[in-house]
Amino acid sequence: MKKTIKSLKFPVIFLLLVCAFIACDKDYSVIESDVLGDENSDFNTKDSLWSVTAYNKKLDSLQINNLGTTSSAATASNLLGVFNDPAYGLTTASIVSQLVPVENSPEFGENPVVDSVVLNIPYFSTVVDYDEDNNPEYELDSLFGDDTKPIKLTIYRNNYFLRDFDPSQAENNKQNYYSNGSNTVNAALNGTSVIKFDDHIDNLNSPIYSEASFIPSKDVVITTVGEGDNEVSTNSSPAFRVKLDEDYWKTTIIDMEGDPVLASANNFKNYFRGLYFKAESITSEGSMILLNIAASNANITIYYTSGADGSRLQYNYIMNFSGNILNTFVNNYNITLQNGDKTLGDDNLYLKGTEGSMAVVELFSGKVDCDGDGVLDLDAIDCFKQRYRQLDDNGNYIKDPLTNRYELKKLINEAQLVLTEADNLPNGGDEDYHKYDRIYAYSIENNAPTLDYTIDPTTNTTDPLNSKVINLGQRNDDGVFKIRLTQHLNNILYTDSIAAETPRKIGLVLSNNVNYIDNAEILDSGDEVLAVPRASILAPRGTILYGSSQSVMDDEKRLQLKIFSSEAKN
Repeated sequence: MKKTIKSLKFPVIFLLLVCAFIACDKDYSVIESDVLGDENSDFNTKDSLWSVTAYNKKLDSLQINNLGTTSSAATASNLLGVFNDPAYGLTTASIVSQLVPVENSPEFGENPVVDSVVLNIPYFSTVVDYDEDNNPEYELDSLFGDDTKPIKLTIYRNNYFLRDFDPSQAENNKQNYYSNGSNTVNAALNGTSVIKFDDHIDNLNSPIYSEASFIPSKDVVITTVGEGDNEVSTNSSPAFRVKLDEDYWKTTIIDMEGDPVLASANNFKNYFRGLYFKAESITSEGSMILLNIAASNANITIYYTSGADGSRLQYNYIMNFSGNILNTFVNNYNITLQNGDKTLGDDNLYLKGTEGSMAVVELFSGKVDCDGDGVLDLDAIDCFKQRYRQLDDNGNYIKDPLTNRYELKKLINEAQLVLTEADNLPNGGDEDYHKYDRIYAYSIENNAPTLDYTIDPTTNTTDPLNSKVINLGQRNDDGVFKIRLTQHLNNILYTDSIAAETPRKIGLVLSNNVNYIDNAEILDSGDEVLAVPRASILAPRGTILYGSSQSVMDDEKRLQLKIFSSEAKN
């Protein structure tokens, strides 16, 4: 018997994968019994709606250090700029980053002279065409807002030490930093105090760099350093690339040769505590860009010559953006975000990135009339199990002793969480503004993807917009999203528990990269939502969905849990 089961294992898995591919459709087709004619079918098929309660969770005090550094699906990245979401209002994102030299205890040689100092941080970009000389033309992948509206950008030397370990913890736990976006200043929390970065600048009137009218450019960057025989030109893809003051960096770095501050990364980080990129709005509009700040070519490079007269050579000293890197957010929303009604649910669900809001959906919530006598007398989750599981003569669920799984009398063909965007959702005059929104759904109980996400074969590592489209359905032209939860619900029916709890709470966030599923901790959350996907912090856009409240008068637009099932005919 055991050998037979083993032999069937792989064909069954293959069949399931084939079915998954067949179902790879934005609207999830369901094969009804009338394909062969109802009289020729041995199964009855039907669909049903099940109770859900969906409510808002206001997000604040989110972990904002080292965003994107621990997942192979995402390169370390941070937001910089000003973004005005048509529905929510203005968000300003600034960056604080440490620098780490490539070389310790450098020797700069005889009579070093700084030729130039270049700061370079790549943008995320894609080649879209080539000009007549076969030079690539680029588009910026992660530019939000109006790319013609400038912002004010100022870079300061940060004097606040970003420590690596949390001294309040008994063990050597890493120090996390958390958002404080409800304030009107660039600030972060370290768990015990508020850090206002403007207060840790020697002189706000003496920045390292300042641009009164900054706009990210998609042009190829051509940079020339040195003079005469030492002149070198380099071409690079679109990047934030500027020249800095030579005298400042000669005094700060070159003249410190032999000093212990250049002897190790730790010494250097304590001496030069990093840079503070401060973004400010000029008008009510602006643009925000995702910087690839931990790329191998994201750095400050000091180009210098040294040596005796007549035999001077060109050298460079490189400081990479590394160590602690964090975002700060200043939010001026025109919508008041708050925690929702966990009992009755909310009329609207607010999904807003950076430090905004998410939704929690409790599946099979409340009591229902399971036996049809007109009385709400049974918990919905228990009714769900009774409808789908096999019962013995004593009314107990039958469990297969070999697999330790409950036996089912009805099969779930498809389970969908159906979400609809609110009517007249502001789009700033751009009819395609919400067209490419993606919603990421995850299990709140274990802060992990659903099983449907895990087995979804449509992963696309190079194009997140078209990745995981079976589990996380793409928005259709009517503003409808369908989140597939078939295997998630099957797991409830078959096993009854994950981590000793029935996993019935689903978190919904807006995401620019559904491949990136690492979590960011919430400081002192106050409820069961202890973390959020980091990708949602890097998504400045927002959307508004209809909730589950009975106040949503249109039943078709109210959030729905729809199950398509099959049952053998008697």
